[in-house]
Amino acid sequence: MSKVRVLAGTKKGAFILTADGKRENWEVSGPFFAGWEVYHMKGSPVNPDRIYASQTSGWFGQIIQCSDDGGKTWYAPGGGQQKSPQGWPMGESNRFVYDTSEATGKPLTTHQFYDGKQHPWEFKRVWHLEPCLRDAETVYAGVEDAALFRSTDGAHSWQELSGLRGHGTGPKWQPGAGGMCLHTILLDPGDPQRMYIAISAAGAFRTDDGGESWKPINKGLRSQYIPDQDAEVGHCVHHIAMNPRRPGVLFMQKHWDVMRSDDAGDQWREVSGNLPTDFGFAIDVHAHEPETIYVAPITSDSLHYPMDGKLQVWRSRTGGNEWEAMTNGLPQKDCYVNVLRDAMSVDSLDECGVYFGTTGGQVYVSPDGGEHWKAIVHDLPAVLSVEAQTLP
Repeated sequence: MSKVRVLAGTKKGAFILTADGKRENWEVSGPFFAGWEVYHMKGSPVNPDRIYASQTSGWFGQIIQCSDDGGKTWYAPGGGQQKSPQGWPMGESNRFVYDTSEATGKPLTTHQFYDGKQHPWEFKRVWHLEPCLRDAETVYAGVEDAALFRSTDGAHSWQELSGLRGHGTGPKWQPGAGGMCLHTILLDPGDPQRMYIAISAAGAFRTDDGGESWKPINKGLRSQYIPDQDAEVGHCVHHIAMNPRRPGVLFMQKHWDVMRSDDAGDQWREVSGNLPTDFGFAIDVHAHEPETIYVAPITSDSLHYPMDGKLQVWRSRTGGNEWEAMTNGLPQKDCYVNVLRDAMSVDSLDECGVYFGTTGGQVYVSPDGGEHWKAIVHDLPAVLSVEAQTLP
C-alpha cells in the first residue's frame, strides 16, 4: 500500500508527518532546524528520498538544507557542513551564496550572494523551492526580493535566471504586505522549457524557453489600487495552481478574486462565483479531477482570519463559479487562524487527499477530497508551508 509523507515548514522548525494509504494513523517527527523559520520544504518527484528545505534566520541568514534519506538526516550542500540528525548547522553558516557568472557557477564565499556582475547582493529569504520533474539534482528557488535561481548539482551551486529580473517591467515591481517575494514556481510536465512564476506584487510571468526570456501573463486581472486596469504588471498574485494533466489550465488566488486561465495565462477570467469572500492566499487542484479546485477564504486583506470565526475550505467541482463549503471536522466557532499561500497541498492516491496548515499550528487532512477533515497535529508553531508526497 502506498504511503504519504507531509512536509510542514513552520515558524520554529520543520516537521514530517507520515501515514499509510488510509491516512488515519500518523507519525510525527521533528522539529528539524528547531527555532529557525522553514519557509518551504519539497521532495523530488524523481527521487522521493531527496528533500530540499529553506531554513531562514534573521540573525544567521539563509541556508538551504537537503536530505537524501527522506528527512532522517540533513546537510547544507553549499557550506560544506557536516551532517547532523536535526540538520542544525555545525560550523560556519552557508548563507545563500552564489556566483551567477557563466564561467564557474560556484559558491564564492559563505556570507554573500553575488549577481551576474559580481556585485554583492543579499536578500531576505527563499520563499519557494521547486525540484525538477526530470532530474533530482536540479531545483529552482524563488527569493525575496524577487528573483529566480536554479541549481543543477543538488543545491551546491546556483545560477540566476536573470532574464526575469532583466525584464523591462522590473522597475515597476512593488512589494506586497509580505515583501516583494517570488513565491510560486510551476513546471510544465509536458514542456520542459515552460515555467510559470508569480511575484507579490508584480503578477504572473511565463517562460517558454527555459528561463531565457519571460512574458507577463496578467491580462484580465483587475486590481482597485492600479489606476491603469490594463497595466502589464503590478497585480498582487497570492498563488497559482494547476493539475499536471492539464498544464495549460491555471487557477489563481489573487489579492482579491479567484481567477482562471484556459490558455497558459494569456487571458484570465474571474471564477469567484458564490464564495462568501474572494480574499485568501491558498489554492490547489484535485490530483485526478482537473475541474475540482480548493481555496481557503479569509475575511479580508485587513482581517486575516476566517469569516465569523469558522474555518472553511471551499470546493468547486466545476472549475469555479459554483462553490460549496467543506467544513465537516473543522472548528466552526472562535477560530481565528490563517492559511498561508504555500500551506495547502494534495496527494496523488486513488482517493485524493487534501491537506492544509494554519497559523495556529494545526495541520488538517481530508482523505476523501474535502468531504471530511481531521487534525493530524494541533500544536505546532505557525505553519508556513505544507507539501504532500505520495510514496510507494
